[in-house]
Amino acid sequence: MAPIPGAGLAKGLAVTLRTMMRKTVTEQYPDVQPELPPRTRGVIGLFEENCTVCMLCARECPDWCIYIDSHKETVPAAVEGGRERSRNVLDRFAIDFALCMYCGICIEVCPFDALFWSPEFEYAETDIHELTHERDRLREWMWTVPAPPALDPAAEEPKELVAARKAADKLAAAQAAAAQAPASEAPAPDEPAPGEEGPA
Repeated sequence: MAPIPGAGLAKGLAVTLRTMMRKTVTEQYPDVQPELPPRTRGVIGLFEENCTVCMLCARECPDWCIYIDSHKETVPAAVEGGRERSRNVLDRFAIDFALCMYCGICIEVCPFDALFWSPEFEYAETDIHELTHERDRLREWMWTVPAPPALDPAAEEPKELVAARKAADKLAAAQAAAAQAPASEAPAPDEPAPGEEGPA
């Protein structure tokens, strides 16, 4: 069957007419902030306390836009006769967002949950050098990170919580047993203590 001449034009005009009858929706940005999806990739926040300077994020970054400096400190022995240990101390943690391609590899490979996505996106600068965020600014972005979604009520409890609860129950039972032991071993008020003679 041969196509009807002008059918495509009529179809396009029908779409135009339908659209013309609809009410237009205009985002009133920046007066009204947009409602962003919870997993929006805006800017990266740093939770500095969790960073162990393992350098995994900097090594895995395909753009090499993460700069980390650190030094080693000696930690004295925790117990007498123990040996001293050394630990890395973070001096600088910076991300150049002029180079970053927002792939999220650094967040995925971080084994200690020190990096998080924040939905904040309003950090444009007139100078490209200002797009290198040092650790103080990355720390500020951390407070804009949304809370994680609630767990599925039908899901299994995480193994870490199960292990922690078992350890806490075992410790509580040991403490209760230790508290009851001295009370049961103490002599009764009318009974003489071992090695003492009773009243004649």
